[in-house]
Amino acid sequence: METALLTWFDVHGRELPWRRTRDPYAILVSEVMLQQTQVDRVVSRYIEWLERWPTAQALCNAPLGDVIRAWQGLGYNRRAVNLHRAAGQVARRGWPTDLTELPGVGRYTADAIACFAFGEPVLPVDTNVKRVLDRSGQSFGAGSAQALMDLGATVCLARVPRCGRCPLARACPSRGSRYEPLRRQGPFAGSFRERRSRALRLVATEPRALSELDRPAVDALQRDGLVEVAGGLVRLASRQIQKDVRTA
Repeated sequence: METALLTWFDVHGRELPWRRTRDPYAILVSEVMLQQTQVDRVVSRYIEWLERWPTAQALCNAPLGDVIRAWQGLGYNRRAVNLHRAAGQVARRGWPTDLTELPGVGRYTADAIACFAFGEPVLPVDTNVKRVLDRSGQSFGAGSAQALMDLGATVCLARVPRCGRCPLARACPSRGSRYEPLRRQGPFAGSFRERRSRALRLVATEPRALSELDRPAVDALQRDGLVEVAGGLVRLASRQIQKDVRTA
């Protein structure tokens, strides 16, 4: 089945810019951006980011406020803080043996960097890969990682898989199955996430008086290290806090 999968991937695999590099920093950037953000939204932002900050040292040297501002529109802005901290750690001490020691890097992201940058024989298992593995009942090596990701993203879909297009369908025990809708996150409009986003956008343009802003949203942004409050003014963070949020 692995041969069939790789043959399919040669024809149908997605052309993505982070697949043309083995630079661990570039792959770290792509993986952090892809946490909870769709691929088509990430591609152009990834290219722009690396043009501006092509190395971990360059990102480490950047003011945190500039990094947060550049992240606007990708969502979950605390990822920018963790990425900035991770770049600083790499610039100062190099890449750790245990990549989960980097701020914001969990098991999947660590495995993705290990596989795609350092060539380690580990299969990074994201949501798409797990779905293919669970449904097919097969095991695959690290060399099939990108093929599995693309198969899960474009063919072995969460609710109604396109089994007629699947290279694994002939031997797949789940062929023809349909699945219940996944529980989705609540709508952004009217949510506290929207309130946080609105407050951050305002502060990103210039410091604002705390009295003019949504206080609970500002408090949440401050806890995540995205803004600072001093003298009644709220501005983008200029220094890092010693806290990180573990993600994928």
